[in-house]
Amino acid sequence: MFTGDEITVKDNLDKIVSFSPAVTETLFLLGLGDKIIADSAFCARPDEAKNKRKLASYSTTRNDILAALDPDIILTVSGYQEKLFNNLRDFNTYVFELPSSMHGILDLISRVGIVVNKKEESKELEYRLMEYEKRINVNKRYKTYFEIDLGGPVTFGSMSYITDSLFLMGFDTIYRDYDSEWVMPDFDYVKKMNPDVIIYEHKMYRNFNENDMENLINKRGWNDISAVKNNKVYITPGKLDFFAHHGPSFFTDVIPWTVNIYNSL
Repeated sequence: MFTGDEITVKDNLDKIVSFSPAVTETLFLLGLGDKIIADSAFCARPDEAKNKRKLASYSTTRNDILAALDPDIILTVSGYQEKLFNNLRDFNTYVFELPSSMHGILDLISRVGIVVNKKEESKELEYRLMEYEKRINVNKRYKTYFEIDLGGPVTFGSMSYITDSLFLMGFDTIYRDYDSEWVMPDFDYVKKMNPDVIIYEHKMYRNFNENDMENLINKRGWNDISAVKNNKVYITPGKLDFFAHHGPSFFTDVIPWTVNIYNSL
């Protein structure tokens, strides 16, 4: 794997632990949902993943319970789960690199397929998801501010698949030139950049509506921003991670939703 570590993986995996929501969703779509014996508290796609035993948050788990379960393999991703991976080195753990581009999400699916011996199935899934890219038709780019509540406001720079995906869909984010993945936003800088569009993703499992968004805008003094004055502020749908989820449903859910916004501008 990209960390330089080497592990031995059985051809037939009977007991899989997946601590990455994106990897968990991929495993189900590859027909391995019944092999998953545990996942993380944030694994919620597909619905069946919610019924699996929850053994981890983003960065912590119960090593004693894992040892008793004796999984064939544990799967995680880099980036936000690096601390978790470092605590799992006594287990047969494979860490996938966090995607930095929209096409990197497809590559992650391919790499998962290789590790779990589902190469053909993962390629077929990739090809099906590529069809959603055909919905993208960009003839103009809109200056955009994007934010996710990850326990606090976070936006994204050039090293994020979110920034790359938004750009490909016609949304030029105001932090795109920052050479980093995560960025703590400067609210005065957002006002100065005066974006045409604001896209906001609330914290996972939280109820968040237009009144909450209006209160947030008032608190930050953003009422004179073009996106606000022209009613071009968009809240991502549902209670689950949306852009923050880099699994297959990024193509089936996020791309169509974002393309619809673009076409309405």
